[in-house]
Amino acid sequence: MHAVRDRCVWSQQITHRDLVPYLIEESHEVIDAVESGTRDDLREELGDLLWQVLFHAAIAAQDPDDPFDIDDVARTLTEKMVRRHPHVFAGEVAETPEQVLVHWNAAKAAEKRTRRSVLDGVPRGMPALALAQKIAGRAAGVGVTVAAAPATAPASEAELGDALLALVAAARAEGWDAERALRERLRLLEDDVRTAEAGS
Repeated sequence: MHAVRDRCVWSQQITHRDLVPYLIEESHEVIDAVESGTRDDLREELGDLLWQVLFHAAIAAQDPDDPFDIDDVARTLTEKMVRRHPHVFAGEVAETPEQVLVHWNAAKAAEKRTRRSVLDGVPRGMPALALAQKIAGRAAGVGVTVAAAPATAPASEAELGDALLALVAAARAEGWDAERALRERLRLLEDDVRTAEAGS
């Protein structure tokens, strides 16, 4: 990474903002490799995603006002994971995944004391279904519920938005991932399209 940043004229000009589209694309390629790829695909795509982390850290290391490097990133991550796993690194006990989440959420809440809303920290750049699921969960945590999906087809785009949000909230209540469910259903549709193309 240092050699590329130092000697590649394209890489020298790249900023954090310039890398965002690549970070999104590489993240989705990892997801594809997890959901339908081979072990070789996953190994390659994880490497590409790691490259993005290394690239951002190399850019950050050259910041004149507040530099940090990959070692600082790793150190910060290690400190956070130790704090969030007191059942591993301290004397707390967690015998079920639910108990682990209690420790995780308590540590996270302590870290984020400056937040004023349950919505603080929710990244608005998430895909819409994933964002809806996250916000529906945060809303439920403060007693705000989403109306049930209508039995009839939506008559407007606004009604469609209401219906989609209601479906996402229902999925969250069941412990389902709406984004993954739609992606997996779309894979079946893609198979149907390819079958139809092969038959024509």
